[in-house]
Amino acid sequence: MTWNPDQYIMFSDHRLRPALDLLSQVPLNSPSVIYDLGCGTGNVTSLLSQHWNEAIITGIDNSREMLDKARKDHPSIEWKQDDISNFEPTSKGNLIFSNAALQWLGHHELLFPKLLSQLRPGGILAVQMPNNFTAPSHQNLYDLAQSPEWIDKLGSLVRPAPVHNINWYFDLLSPLAAKVNIWETTYFQVLAGKDAVLQWTRGTALRPFLQVLKGPDIEAFESEYAKRLLEDYPQRQDGSTLYPFSRLFIVVQLDAD
Repeated sequence: MTWNPDQYIMFSDHRLRPALDLLSQVPLNSPSVIYDLGCGTGNVTSLLSQHWNEAIITGIDNSREMLDKARKDHPSIEWKQDDISNFEPTSKGNLIFSNAALQWLGHHELLFPKLLSQLRPGGILAVQMPNNFTAPSHQNLYDLAQSPEWIDKLGSLVRPAPVHNINWYFDLLSPLAAKVNIWETTYFQVLAGKDAVLQWTRGTALRPFLQVLKGPDIEAFESEYAKRLLEDYPQRQDGSTLYPFSRLFIVVQLDAD
């Protein structure tokens, strides 16, 4: 799947806020090695660099388009194109940070313990994942893709919700760590412009579906999806759209010994 950096950062303030909330809960004073998994355009990686300016920080992403923008905007940071599901650094980290990326990967029962194994003693895994997969913005997309008109072309792209509930992650991670801090937040995002929720999903959830369509199919699918979204997220009298969005946060710290 290719990514459009300009589309993704259209709502950069809203996408950045959860990363700041996650960062505020990382109890490290002077980590020396930091990895940002799924770094995208590097905006969050840059914040990590500013927060711990003496650390060696590497941003990792599989999107060349995203990393091209990251290198252009933040040339002093090290960037690496790689599949984060195969993350095995030569030097273990004090902090592995991942903002809105791990939801694209499956098998979290294997992924999370593997990430913890790449930390130094006392190290921290800090993760934020969207948890909005049953919301109308996503459910309308899945229902449409599985409708008779589109199921042959798009039905295979619909997958079970990739993010588990809080109890599941706590039960998985608590035996492996000294401390687990886990919580969920729903952000009531105020978006501007016509078809605001459509614009939001164009940068993320909608992308895999549009990329397998061609020509008039793209416009037809997107038009029907936009119509459904407006029914669930109507534009308000002032022109804004209120878009509730839930996110799951996990901060896991290993024993220092």
